[in-house]
Amino acid sequence: MSLYIPHWLDKQAELTPNEIAIEQPTGETITFRKLQSSSQAYARKLASLGIQAGDHLAILSGNKPEMVMAVHAISYLGAVAVLLNTRLTASEIAFQLEDAEVVGLLCDDDTESLAIDASEGRSFTPVTFSKLERTTQRAVDLKEEINLTDVFTIMYTSGTTGFPKGVIHTYENHWWSASASSLNLGLHKSDKWLASLPLFHVGGFSIALKSVIYGMPMYLLPRFDVHVAHDAIMHQGVTIISVVTVMVDQLLAKLELDGNITYPDTFRCMLLGGGPAPKSLLEKAKDLSVPIFQTYGLTETSSQIATLSPKDALEKLGSAGKALMPAQLKIVQNGTEASPGEAGEIFVKGPMVSSGYYKREPKNDAWLATGDVGYEDEEGFLYVLDRRKDLIVSGGENIYPAEIEGVLLSMEGVIEAGVIGKSDPKWGQVPVAFVVTENHVTEGALKEYCLSRLAKYKVPTVFYFVDALPRNASNKLLRYKLQEQLYEQN
Repeated sequence: MSLYIPHWLDKQAELTPNEIAIEQPTGETITFRKLQSSSQAYARKLASLGIQAGDHLAILSGNKPEMVMAVHAISYLGAVAVLLNTRLTASEIAFQLEDAEVVGLLCDDDTESLAIDASEGRSFTPVTFSKLERTTQRAVDLKEEINLTDVFTIMYTSGTTGFPKGVIHTYENHWWSASASSLNLGLHKSDKWLASLPLFHVGGFSIALKSVIYGMPMYLLPRFDVHVAHDAIMHQGVTIISVVTVMVDQLLAKLELDGNITYPDTFRCMLLGGGPAPKSLLEKAKDLSVPIFQTYGLTETSSQIATLSPKDALEKLGSAGKALMPAQLKIVQNGTEASPGEAGEIFVKGPMVSSGYYKREPKNDAWLATGDVGYEDEEGFLYVLDRRKDLIVSGGENIYPAEIEGVLLSMEGVIEAGVIGKSDPKWGQVPVAFVVTENHVTEGALKEYCLSRLAKYKVPTVFYFVDALPRNASNKLLRYKLQEQLYEQN
C-alpha cells in the first residue's frame, strides 16, 4: 500500500523559507529555500548525466553541504542514494559499488582519487561536486510527493560473517526514526543539532533528515573537533549533539581544563551511541552537570530505536532507556522471552526497522534479531551489555573480526588468524590479531598487507605470533580463549 506526502524539503521550504537549514563554523548559512533550489538544480544536472528514477547512485563524501544537496537531489529524481564510507579502501568500496549495482558515483574533491581507484573497470567515471556544478541542467519533472514505501537509501554494514551488506531504508523508515526521536526529546523552537558524525553513517544522516522534517538548523562540522564543538555549545546556540564515547571524553576534558565550567541552560543533551559507555565516564558527566542520554540503535533501525528520556537520565544512568514510540523491544534467551534482569539477545520491531538487505533474503519476521546482548530491569529499561557477539566497537566504528581474518588468511605465509578486541582508553576498543605463520612473516609485513586492503581503523594494532589457535571439536575458533591469552600477554 502506497502512502504519499508532499516532498519534505518542498514542504519545509514553503513553511519556513528563510529559516536556516545548514549552518557552518565559518559562519556560512543555507536557508531551506536555498537548500531546496540548490537540490533541485543538482537533480536536473544529474538528470542530464542520465540518472533517472530507480537508479542506484553512490555518494563518497565528507560532511559538506553539497552532500546534503546531492541526497535531496536523488530523492527529487526517485533514485536511490548509496552512501559510502570515506574511510574504506578502494577495494572495499569497489565491492559495495558492485554489490549495490550502482550506475554512477558522486564524490567531493578530497575523495576523487579514492573514487577513481574504486571505480576502475566500471562503466562510469566518478563525478565531483565541482564538476556537477558546471553541468548543464536538463528539464525534467521532479518528484513533488514522496511515496513513503519507496526505497531511499542503502547503507552498508558488516554482518556477523564480516561481509558487508547493504541495509535498505525506505522513506518511511527515516520518517519514523525522526518522528520517534522528537516524541521522546520534544521539539524546541530554539533547537540546533550539531552534526559531526559522518553523514554516510546512519547516525549522522538522520540529523540531516531531522533538520528538514523538523525545520531545524543543522550545525554541520566537517569532522569532530573538540574546540569547535565546545564553542558551538557555549556560543553558537547548539542545543543537541550526537556523540560517541571518545567525543564525550574529549568534551568533558575540555570542561575540566576550563575550570569545570558548565554548559548554558539552553543546551539540552548529548545523545550517546556507538556502544556501551564506561560507567566512570557517565559519572563524570553527571558531576559536571552534562546531560547525557544513552541511545541504542543500528543501521538496520535507521538510527536510535531506544533512548533514555530526559526525565530518567540521572535515575537510570547507564541505561539506553526504553523503545521509542512506536517501536517495540524484547530480550530473548534460549528461544523464550527473558525475565527482568536476565541477559539475552535484543530483538526490536517498528516502522523504522529495515525490511532487510539488498540482494539478500528479506526478513521473514517483523522482529529483528540484533545479535546484541542486553537485559531489561524491572521497570523495562534496557541495558546493553555487548555490541554483538565478537563485534569490536572502536571510536563508534563497527569492526568485525571475520573480515580482518579473511584478509590475513589471504596473505602468503599466514596459516591461521584470530582477531579480538582489546580495551583502549581512547577508542574504547582496538583490534588485535593472533596469527600462526610460516616463512618468517614479520609484524611489519602483516601490518602493511592489512593497510593496503582495510580501512586504517580495522588494522590490528598488535600481532601475536602463536603456534596454534584454540578451537573446539567442530574446529570453530574459541575467541574467549584468545581473550584469556590476551590477558596473560598483558
